[in-house]
Amino acid sequence: MAAAGALIAPATASAEAPTPHTWSASALDTASDAVRSADVAGTAWHVDKESGKLVVTADSRVSGAGLARIRRAAGEVAGAVEIERVEGTYRKYLSGGDAIYAGQYRCSLGFNVRKGGTYYFLTAGHCTEGGGNWYTDAGHSTLIGPTAGSSFPGNDYGLVRYSNSGVSHPGTVGSVDITGAGDARVGQRVTRRGSTTGTHSGQVTGLNATVNYGGGDIVSGLIRTTVCAEPGDSGGPLYAGGTALGLTSGGSGDCSSGGTTFFQPVREALNAYGVSVY
Repeated sequence: MAAAGALIAPATASAEAPTPHTWSASALDTASDAVRSADVAGTAWHVDKESGKLVVTADSRVSGAGLARIRRAAGEVAGAVEIERVEGTYRKYLSGGDAIYAGQYRCSLGFNVRKGGTYYFLTAGHCTEGGGNWYTDAGHSTLIGPTAGSSFPGNDYGLVRYSNSGVSHPGTVGSVDITGAGDARVGQRVTRRGSTTGTHSGQVTGLNATVNYGGGDIVSGLIRTTVCAEPGDSGGPLYAGGTALGLTSGGSGDCSSGGTTFFQPVREALNAYGVSVY
């Protein structure tokens, strides 16, 4: 019995687990700037408040050399960076199909908004960056109106003005009446609607995320979620109940296998254009 007892170490201070390193907000900002400067396409990053680290997710395009470049750029704060892999590739959700059309592609209408007696809708900035007119059909036979504003990259929102009085513009998303706008919070249950995949729900997993889509297209301040989306869903609304939260930017995966989708916070777009939901 004595020999068996000798195998159990006493609970001394030296046997306790080391206290995890706590990274300051300044160090996390430095790490974030380093990831941006590394400029590795197919990465997204946000500060995870639970772990106190900068979580960098890397899609299937990112090689070991790309990850090493991020760590080198982080230098002394490399320990603040936690790298995770995601399936598929991060891309802006844009394709040919139905919904709102411009040129040879389509996106999804986000939220109908107004400023005084003038009506508009919000959508993704990577949809509106080319300007021009928008239509309800692929044949461009029914005009909605012209692009009135666009902000991409950096942000990802755009504004289209209704110039055709024959096109209705209710303040709803499907059958849901949108009565106000708010800020997403981590853990919140949210719903997205898009012209490719319809309505899907999921959870907010991060805020103030940055995504490097490649080709210099880097967008910051995004909402990170587990909601799936696919090409053509870009610009579509993210909401919780009757509260508008965001506009679909892009992500990875699909609605068969699941994925990660990022959203432009809608209040930033509302404030930028001085418009409101109704």
